[in-house]
Amino acid sequence: METVTYEKTSVPVIGTFDTVVVGGGTAGASAGITAAREGNHTLLIEKSISLGGSAVGALVTPMMESFVKHENNFYEIEKRLRDKGVVTSDGMMKYVYSTPESKAAVLEEMFLENHGEVLYDASLAGCTVKNRKIDTVFVTTVDGMTAIRGKQFIDATGDALLSRMAGVTVASGDENQNDQMSSLRFEMGGIDTEKYRNYCLSLNDNFSPLKTGFFWESAMVKNRDFKLEPVFRTGIEKGYLCDDDLIYYQCFSLPGEPGCMTFNCPHIGSMKKNTSAAARSYAVHEGRQKIDRLVAFLQHCMPGFENSYVIRIASALGIRESWRICGKYILNEDDYINRAKFDDAVAKGDWYIDVHSANKGLIHMEKYNKGEFYEIPYRCLINNTIENMLTVGRCISTTFLVQASIRIQPTVIDMGDSAGKACAKALRQHCELAEFDGKGLLQ
Repeated sequence: METVTYEKTSVPVIGTFDTVVVGGGTAGASAGITAAREGNHTLLIEKSISLGGSAVGALVTPMMESFVKHENNFYEIEKRLRDKGVVTSDGMMKYVYSTPESKAAVLEEMFLENHGEVLYDASLAGCTVKNRKIDTVFVTTVDGMTAIRGKQFIDATGDALLSRMAGVTVASGDENQNDQMSSLRFEMGGIDTEKYRNYCLSLNDNFSPLKTGFFWESAMVKNRDFKLEPVFRTGIEKGYLCDDDLIYYQCFSLPGEPGCMTFNCPHIGSMKKNTSAAARSYAVHEGRQKIDRLVAFLQHCMPGFENSYVIRIASALGIRESWRICGKYILNEDDYINRAKFDDAVAKGDWYIDVHSANKGLIHMEKYNKGEFYEIPYRCLINNTIENMLTVGRCISTTFLVQASIRIQPTVIDMGDSAGKACAKALRQHCELAEFDGKGLLQ
């Protein structure tokens, strides 16, 4: 690859902090909230203008079901959503419903109330490493390039960006280096949801529609005997859809927004590697084309959608998986199957291995019974290269398959909560994060 030399300039240092969290998604926000609550002078750097990451920018709602005991932040987030009038549950399912706006507001309130500082519209541009420790991170803002110093750093970028910049070894993809499929989600309004629900029920569609209650979901996966597939096939015959549009279809109701649904689709099947900026850019274009076709099909062929319209398209791709760090421990399939427990656990996981494969379609493996869980060890958050950094979120140290289980919001919120506690304890003990033993973090 061709390289060029960039002109050296003096970069202003805008602050020094105990803990610097890069990335304000659900994992990073949770880590920042706890680190600040525990007394660390904490800065949260976020490239967008809201906290919540994929839950907000990529419209990833609701939170998936989880039956384990969670850490404090998870329950506080749900409580504050309810205080804002959000009906987070229908009493039948363990999904935690919200809107992107309500999730962003709650996370920001919790962080700022604990005296955390946030830097929005700031993208990570680089870092300096001295004696196996990150000394400074560089971000681009409206002010230009600025520098931030810290005693500790948390990589919550989702793509392990800070970890990679600091020289941490990473992996990506499956045995063929193909990543999970990404989505470009969107929301629609003007839906006669009861007409749509009744149509699904008339087909004996027992997969998703609930017979009572406001909250429900609907889904169709090509060649998996879903009851809705024939009407999608009709959409192809009428010229509204292409065969590739049938890869995956799923939608959920939205709390407090009658007649509206959020869509966990379309899948971008052509993008095999999520680690390319050019591929992601093309995927956005392809996703918008798919949405145009899907919306036209729904409006013309799906009962209940006759007067529907698009409310918005996500401002970020729904990236399920890209890079993963190679940490001090790699959580693997045996750990998942054996419901492994660790004395340095940071979170409990009970979501199944849920792979949206670019080559093999949906792969669902070894679902747990309620009450069963595995644990994620602290060693999956630290590495052998950088001593003063934790990595949290979907890019921790796991195999490709196990990453498809740990990536859901309840799990990464707990992981971030434990990471914040670790930062506070390590600082009080005057030890680096890689030296901290990680014990006693879970309630």
